[in-house]
Amino acid sequence: MRKSMIGGQAVMEGVMMKAPDSMAIAVRRPDGSIEVKKSAVNTVRDRYPILRLPILRGIVTFAETMVMGVKSLLTSAELYGDEEEEYKPSRFETFLSDKLGKDMDDIVIATSVAIAVIFSIALFVFLPALLSGLLRRWISGHVVLNIVEGFFRLGIFLIYLTLVSRMKDIRRVFEYHGAEHKTIYCYEHEEELTPENARKYSTLHPRCGTAFLLIVMLISILLFSFLGWQNIFLRILSRLLLLPVVGGLAYEVTRLAGKSDALPVRIIMYPGMMLQKLTTREPDDQQLEVAIRAFMAATEGVEESSGMEGETTNGTVGPDGRPEGGPTVAAKPGT
Repeated sequence: MRKSMIGGQAVMEGVMMKAPDSMAIAVRRPDGSIEVKKSAVNTVRDRYPILRLPILRGIVTFAETMVMGVKSLLTSAELYGDEEEEYKPSRFETFLSDKLGKDMDDIVIATSVAIAVIFSIALFVFLPALLSGLLRRWISGHVVLNIVEGFFRLGIFLIYLTLVSRMKDIRRVFEYHGAEHKTIYCYEHEEELTPENARKYSTLHPRCGTAFLLIVMLISILLFSFLGWQNIFLRILSRLLLLPVVGGLAYEVTRLAGKSDALPVRIIMYPGMMLQKLTTREPDDQQLEVAIRAFMAATEGVEESSGMEGETTNGTVGPDGRPEGGPTVAAKPGT
């Protein structure tokens, strides 16, 4: 079984796949065709080699993944072509675009990331700190209080995932999430990339972002337990300052899991694998076709297109999975 560092993300009616130097988004349009958009991947680590060091590379990857995730969601909405769902920038975003001289898409992405960060801080940092502070009259030890805060954070995270997984629209995204994992498994087992071959593999993968987030939670419980007990604002500040370190450590653990089948690694990753039962669903063959098409486009290499950022390659793919004027969906591993 081959190991790879190819990853992806479920998007609106499709899948984004990312190879080391390129990424591709494939979306099933309302008429049944598959639209594919492919672009080069540029990372700040290419310009500053020091950022390739352990921990630092995880911090950079985490930040870049957030931005790439938002871009992929916006791109998938454009490829899907649902004008009724088209995003309309707010007056504030239009104001920023005019004043800063930035493209509206950049403003939308920055705003979306900022909202996501603020929401995450409020839900997973401020709320657990507030709840644990209410127990201080009964618990005196700061180590115990910090651990309790960590379990509050973990509990809120699990409740959040459970509630989100019950939403109808999100369940369909989770089906594409499962298709992404099955496709990567099929490649790693060196089988021809077809829906029939991919269908038999699991929707649970050790390098999944869900597993990564759980590892972040567990490492934060361990690391934050050694901090003192300050007022709520200092506690929140200390968590935010250490969060990049936690993310970097979690990245290294997840990266190791993707390269090793050792028993200790499988034990560490087991809770994260089980958690994916909330964030993945069994896909149908049409969803697998979309994931395979995204994988093929991402691994073909940017040089096969004209090299232009964001160029659409190979046109559209018909409902039978065959590109109009391009290769079939079935592809040998490594293409």
